[in-house]
Amino acid sequence: MQSVFDQIIAGVIEDVAAREAKVSFKEIKARSRECDPPRDAMAALLAPGCGIIAEIKRATPGRMIADISSPEELAREFEAGGAHLIACQTERRRFHGSLEDMARVRRAVSVPIMIRDFIVDPYQIHEARCYGADMIPLRVAALDQPRLESLIDRVESLDMTALVEVRNVEEANRAIEARARVVGVNARDFTTMTLNREAFAEIAPGLPTETIRVALSGVRNARELLSYAATGADAVVIGEELVRAASPRAFTRALVAAGQHPSCPSRE
Repeated sequence: MQSVFDQIIAGVIEDVAAREAKVSFKEIKARSRECDPPRDAMAALLAPGCGIIAEIKRATPGRMIADISSPEELAREFEAGGAHLIACQTERRRFHGSLEDMARVRRAVSVPIMIRDFIVDPYQIHEARCYGADMIPLRVAALDQPRLESLIDRVESLDMTALVEVRNVEEANRAIEARARVVGVNARDFTTMTLNREAFAEIAPGLPTETIRVALSGVRNARELLSYAATGADAVVIGEELVRAASPRAFTRALVAAGQHPSCPSRE
């Protein structure tokens, strides 16, 4: 029986093939190289303290989170609250996102944008650039080593930033071998549908000192943000609690303030 992760990847591959049948790889590649230059996601990640990557998402597998009719308005609230980057979920089958959502967000704000999707094909990287992405996540679990390394190279050839997502030490070692500059530790394992909040503390100390470290999933409040920061997080991705907040702007502002606390490590 396929895991949820396997089902997601199969759906992504099918959807990419359908889009490529309408717009060829040659065409999407040409379009991506004619876009405005990407925003500097790396600079945003290197800002002092522990940065906030605010994520726009409507659902997770099997569960609705929020009814978001205007992703651009939510993005403006996040930016007004001081978010360093904005992530936009674009996977449609399980997360109810879209590339069009990301394009609308891109036009609404000035901070860098990270696509949140399951990237398995070069087509998606060029496509994401066309729809406004500045940072691309690459999940080690979904890619063999040659494909991982080639996709990192392709992301960087478009002057974007690759965030290599890992779940355990073995995957982190593969990220290091692939010379990943940004490593994201995802507490959520879609293969087992479990959440391991200790994953970041287990993995981060083994990463090279120059590696930018991002914590994904399971961050709900300022206390947990500070916990991640104490173990070396340069930034955290927060989605569910933000999109459900009574005031996304105020909650973002509170998280940003926590990330600037003197106890948070700084690369400067």
